[in-house]
Amino acid sequence: MDPTQRFDPNRTQFTGAPGLNDPLKTQAMGTFDPLRTQAMSGFDPSKTAAMAPPGKGIAVEIIPGREAAMANGPAREQFLLQLHGAGGGPAIPGLGVAGARTPLNICLVIDRSGSMEGTPLDYVKQACNFVVDMLNPTDILSIVTFEETVDVLMPPQRVTAKQPIKDGIQRIVAGNTTNLYDGLALGSQQVMMSNESNRATRIVVLTDGDPTAGIKDFSALVAHAGEIKNRGVTITFLGFGPDYNEELLASMAKRAGGNYYYIPRPELIPEVFRTELERLMTVSARSLSLRVKPARWVNLRSPQAASGTEIEIPLADIERGGTIQQVFDFDFPNHPLGWYRIATGKLAYDDLITGSSELMDIDFVMEFTADVARYSGAQDPRVASAAQIMAASRVVEKTVMGLKTGMMTQMGAVQELQKTQMLLTSQGRTAEAQEVTMALRALQSGDSGQAEKTLMGTMLGLDQGRTK
Repeated sequence: MDPTQRFDPNRTQFTGAPGLNDPLKTQAMGTFDPLRTQAMSGFDPSKTAAMAPPGKGIAVEIIPGREAAMANGPAREQFLLQLHGAGGGPAIPGLGVAGARTPLNICLVIDRSGSMEGTPLDYVKQACNFVVDMLNPTDILSIVTFEETVDVLMPPQRVTAKQPIKDGIQRIVAGNTTNLYDGLALGSQQVMMSNESNRATRIVVLTDGDPTAGIKDFSALVAHAGEIKNRGVTITFLGFGPDYNEELLASMAKRAGGNYYYIPRPELIPEVFRTELERLMTVSARSLSLRVKPARWVNLRSPQAASGTEIEIPLADIERGGTIQQVFDFDFPNHPLGWYRIATGKLAYDDLITGSSELMDIDFVMEFTADVARYSGAQDPRVASAAQIMAASRVVEKTVMGLKTGMMTQMGAVQELQKTQMLLTSQGRTAEAQEVTMALRALQSGDSGQAEKTLMGTMLGLDQGRTK
C-alpha cells in the first residue's frame, strides 16, 4: 500500500523538521521552530532550498511563492524549482565559455536525401569539418548518414587524425528519400558504444524534410526519441529550409531533452553547429529526470495534473553557469494550521563533474496559517517571473497552433506575439524576445511558415525553463 495512505493530516501531528522522517509520508509539523529545524536539517522555511555539496554538477533550490498558505480553507500556491549548473573557471580558449571543458561523445546524423543535393549538402560538409576542427583527442565522434537507407560513415572513435575524417565527409553524396527513424536508431547505437558517465553524450540531427521512408508516424517518431533519451542519450534537431515538419522536430527534441534550431538559409548551418557544440562543451549534468509525488490531499495543477500519484518530468541537460526553472502549481483543501510536506521528489542525473550517477531527495514544504497578512502578501518576484515565462510559453503554443489550424488570424497572432515580445524583454529573456521579433517580421511579410518554425524553437526553450 502507498505509505502516504496511512497518514491522516487532520489527526496525526508530531513535532519535527522536514527531512527527518520517512520522505514518502505526508508530514505535519506541530510546533515549528525555524532555528532548530534549520540547524537540524538545513531547512529554511522562507526559501526551501537543498543545495548540492561543493564539487557537484548541480545545486537545487526550491522557492515557495509565499511564506505561508491559508489554513482552514481552500488555497493555492506556486513553487519554483531551480537547478543551477556548476560554474567558475577561466574561459575555454576560442570559445568564450567558462569552466573546464567537458569531453564529448557526439554522433552527427546527417540527412543526405535528394533534396539536400547541391548547396545545402555542401554547407553541411563545411559544418561537419568545423565540428572536427573543434574536437580534440579526448572527444569521441561518430557520423551516420540517412536517406532511404542508413549508413555509418564513421564508427565512434577519438578525434586524433582529423584529415581522414574530413576526407570521408567530403565523399557524402545525396541519395533518395528520408528515413529519419532508422537514422536515429543507428546513431543511438554509435553513441551507446562509448556512453561513459563523464561525457556529454549527444546525437545531432540535421534534416530538411518530412520522413518519407521507414517509420513515418508522428507518435512513433516522438516515442522513439523518448526511448533513446531513456538510455541516457540526448538528441538535438536542426531543421533546415522550408519543407521540414517543425512540430515533429520540436516535439522529438522536447521528448529527447535536447535543443531545436531552425536554419532558414544554408550558410547559417556552420554557425548553428558551433552554437550547439559550445553548449555541449560546458554540460555539467545530463540525463536529468525529476519524479514528484504530491501528498494525497494535494492537487498538482501543473506542469502535469496529479492528485496523490507520481509524475515524471524529463529535463534538459544543464550547462555550467546555467539554470533550469520549473514552476509547480498546487491546490490545497481546507487544511489545519501547521507545517506540512505537500510533495516529495527525487532528482536523478549523471554528474559530469564527479563522473557518477546521483539521486537527490527534494521536499516541497508549506506552512498553513490563519494570519491574513502572511498568506495574502505579494508573491516572491522570482516565482512570479518564472510563472510569467511559463504563461508566455502557453501563449506562443496557442499562437502556433492557431496559425496552423486557421483558428487565429494573422492580425490576432501579431497582437499576441507583440505582447509576448514585450513580456520576454521585460523579463530579460532577450534571446527568446529576438526570436519572437523574427517571427513577427516573417508574419508581417506573409511568411507564416517561417514564423511557425521560429516559434517552435521559442516554445521549446521556454518550456525547458533554461536561463543564463
